[in-house]
Amino acid sequence: MCYGLRMPRFSAMLILGLGLGIGMAFAPVALAQEEVAAVSDPVVADVVEATADLGVGYALDNFVLMVCAVLVLFMQAGFAMVEAGLNSAKNTVNILYKNLMDLAVGALLFFAFGFSIMYAGSYVSDPNAYFNMPHYGIYEAAADRTFSPQVDWLFQAVFAATAATIVSGAVAGRMKFGAYLAYSALLTGLIYPISGFWKWGGGWLMQFGVETADGWSMGFQDFAGSAVVHAVGGFAGLAGAIILGPRLGRFTSDGKSVPLPGHNITFAALGVFILWVGWYGFNPGSQLAFQGTGDIDATVLIAVNTTLAAAAGVVVATLLSWILFGHPDLTMSLNGALGGLVGITACCDCFTNGWSVVVGAIAGGLVVFGVMLLDKLKIDDPVGAWPVHGLCGMWGCLAIGLLPNSHLESGSTSLMIQLVGTLSYCAWAFATMFALFLVLKAIGMLRVSPEEEKAGLDVSEHGMHAYPSEPYGASVTA
Repeated sequence: MCYGLRMPRFSAMLILGLGLGIGMAFAPVALAQEEVAAVSDPVVADVVEATADLGVGYALDNFVLMVCAVLVLFMQAGFAMVEAGLNSAKNTVNILYKNLMDLAVGALLFFAFGFSIMYAGSYVSDPNAYFNMPHYGIYEAAADRTFSPQVDWLFQAVFAATAATIVSGAVAGRMKFGAYLAYSALLTGLIYPISGFWKWGGGWLMQFGVETADGWSMGFQDFAGSAVVHAVGGFAGLAGAIILGPRLGRFTSDGKSVPLPGHNITFAALGVFILWVGWYGFNPGSQLAFQGTGDIDATVLIAVNTTLAAAAGVVVATLLSWILFGHPDLTMSLNGALGGLVGITACCDCFTNGWSVVVGAIAGGLVVFGVMLLDKLKIDDPVGAWPVHGLCGMWGCLAIGLLPNSHLESGSTSLMIQLVGTLSYCAWAFATMFALFLVLKAIGMLRVSPEEEKAGLDVSEHGMHAYPSEPYGASVTA
């Protein structure tokens, strides 16, 4: 009960209305004063003058790219759901935590120096073709810029976080949290930016091919990152899975495969749908221009090709699992969708709709056979990260050199160039991460103990449960 001064409801409403009216009356004056004060500031005046002539097209391109960046960021939620759903309930907190830290640590390191390594041409006038020393922060805006450096960084930063998150599923259930943070920091801060520069920053893979009077006429083609992002993450995950070894009970003493089912297929399916939606930021966003007729036509083509490839991946994975295992396997079909999405990522801009179906269908088949291959090799990849991202990432880039598309028609690449570029990315990620995981293993920092693994990483690494056995408040006495 309140014992203070009471006011009739009508009087209170009257005073509130008068206050709002007075505020609205003086708001334009206050805003005008703020604008005058802002423009009188020399620094702000320079910014206003620099941006005033860039037009609506500049605003549209930057706004759409920002929305696409948010869609790609939302893919972190999809990865988290897929990985948590396909793993044991006792490791759920650990998986969610790793996905969170990939984004947080990756964003800070990519801001501090990773971005400058990957886009060295925005910081220095004559960058080296292979590696450039880092600079701090985001580059300064030029008067004739196409994008704000801020949105440019945002779009690229969420790509870096995606590359790191791919590995989380491959090493789930047995890796120490500290070791994973060390891996994530190295990949997003150094390994991914270096190899990303080779293609997207103007490095050696874009200076590779036939030299003409006007410069290099050929180069490695990877539109949105089948190799630059996905194969890098997939092969880094493969290195981690090999060095870590399989989860306890995953293979018998005589080498027989023992499936360890995930605890929540609903989560896994939800995660795949989230990733599929997020891919419309990943692929169409990589068009990087949206204001002209040609640009928007290309953007929509990319979106349709992305959809068709994913759908074809689902159907082929479903049919193959039905034939090979005697029943349609939902987890294979979900990974078939992701395989189709990864496969078309490199080539969604250069294929017709029909050929995009072919790319996705082959990717769906590669996922199934990739999972079976890992089983034969006794490599434990709980979510199929390498078949989906590594194998299908390779296929997406090689498809450009094998199937009819606009890049081959224009002579902007060849099968040999696509092969060299693809193998370079796979070898770079696998070799560097293999070395890192070996070092972590040698110093006893890589894998949890058998007792901790049996108890679950939620308890041993984080001291909590994702699903408490007792309802909250059950132990509290009345």
